[in-house]
Amino acid sequence: MSSDVQFSVDLIPWQQTVWNDPTRFRVIAAGRRTGKSRLAALLLLYKALTCPTKTAKVFYVAPTQGQARDIMWDLLQELGTGLVASTHVNNLTVTLVNGVTIALKGADRPQTMRGVSLWFVVLDEYADIKPDVWETILLPALSDHDGHALFIGTPMGRNHFYELYKDAELGDDPDYSAYHYTSYDNPYIKKEVIERAKKSMSSHNFRQEYLASFEAGGSQLFKEEWIQYGELPEAGSYSTYIAVDPAGFEAHKRKQTKNTRLDQTAIAVVHVSREGWHIEDIICGRWTLDETAENIFKAVEKYQPSSVGIERGIAQQALLSPLQDMMRRRSRHFNIQLLTHGNQKKTDRIMWALQGRFEHGQITLARADWNLQFLDQLFQFPNSLTHDDLVDAVAYIDQLATESYGEEWDDEEDYEYLDAVAGY
Repeated sequence: MSSDVQFSVDLIPWQQTVWNDPTRFRVIAAGRRTGKSRLAALLLLYKALTCPTKTAKVFYVAPTQGQARDIMWDLLQELGTGLVASTHVNNLTVTLVNGVTIALKGADRPQTMRGVSLWFVVLDEYADIKPDVWETILLPALSDHDGHALFIGTPMGRNHFYELYKDAELGDDPDYSAYHYTSYDNPYIKKEVIERAKKSMSSHNFRQEYLASFEAGGSQLFKEEWIQYGELPEAGSYSTYIAVDPAGFEAHKRKQTKNTRLDQTAIAVVHVSREGWHIEDIICGRWTLDETAENIFKAVEKYQPSSVGIERGIAQQALLSPLQDMMRRRSRHFNIQLLTHGNQKKTDRIMWALQGRFEHGQITLARADWNLQFLDQLFQFPNSLTHDDLVDAVAYIDQLATESYGEEWDDEEDYEYLDAVAGY
C-alpha cells in the first residue's frame, strides 16, 4: 500500500545526507539543537505514508512515554498538516490519511511494544534506553517487513550507544551506517549562541552536549590548555622516530566483546629536537598483518626515521617476517628496535613519557585529521572504557629518542664533575 498524497520536505545538508541513505539501520550521534528530532518526525511521516500495509506499525520510542509526548507529539502534527487523519492523545497515536498509525512509546514500558509487526522505528536518546528493548523486542518486530530503524541521540559517556555507533562506524555490517554531527552543523543556530554556551559550561559537558563527543569521564591527567600546535622544526635540527603499537590482526573477526574489536594499530611519527617533540603524523587503522607491514614500510619511506620501534609481543613477532621480506624485495633496510614496558604499568609509563612534556610545552602537534582521535584518547586517559592506542604509540617515542636536551660543553674546564671518581 502507498499513498498518493504529495509529501515534500525541507532539509538542511546533513539531514539530506541521512535521508538519502538506504541503509536499513542508521545511527546518528548529534549535539543539542542539531535538528535530529525534526529529521525523525519527517522520516516517521514519510515511512508511514509509504508503508505497504495498514497492519504494520510505525513507532517512535523515547526513554519514557512522557518524553515521547514532549518531543514528538506537537512536532508530528505541525509537520503532518494535511497528512494527519486523526489523533488519540491518551494512546499517543497519530493516524495518517492512508490509515497507517504512528505510535509514540516509552522504553520504560516495553510490554506495550510486544506482539506487533513494525515497518519503521525511531529510537530517540538511545543512550537512555536499555539495549534489551531493541535486541529482544523491536528488532524481531521488524523482521516481517524487513523494516528499518533510526537511532538518534546525544552521547552520554561510553555505553551501549557508543558501542552501537562504533560498530556501525566500522562498516563490518552493511545493515548499519553511522553519522556524527555537532550543533555547528545546524545553519539555523547562531554560532555566537553556541560560543556563549561554551564559555559558561565545563569543557567536558560542552564537548558531550554540543560536539556530540562520547566523553568517558577522564581523570584530567592531561589538560586542554597544554595542547599546542606547531610547524615542522628547521631542517637539520631534529631526528625522526617512528613508534608502532600493534593491536593484533583479528580486528575484523568477532570476539567475545564488541569493545575489543575497536583496537587498532597506531604508527606515531615524531620529530625530536632540543626544543622537544613535534608529533608530525599518527597513522592508525584496523589492518591485516600484511596491511600493517605495508603501512609501516610506507611511513618509513615517507619520513626517513632514524629508528623504528615496535612494541614487543606476539603481534611484533608476526610483523617481523613480512617486514623483513619487504626489505629484501625492495632493497631498503631500516633499524627496528623492540619496545618494552620496562616493568612499568602502562599508566605510569605513559604519564612519565608525556605528562611533563605536555605541561611544559615541549610537545607540539601538526594539524591533521588524526588530531581529534588522539586528543579524545589523551583527555580520557586512563579510563577502562576508552582506547589509548594512539597515545601509547606516542609515549613509546620516549624509548626511541636519543637526542640530548642538555647543552654541549665546548670547554671541558667549565664542566664540574658531580662524582670525581665515576667521572660524571
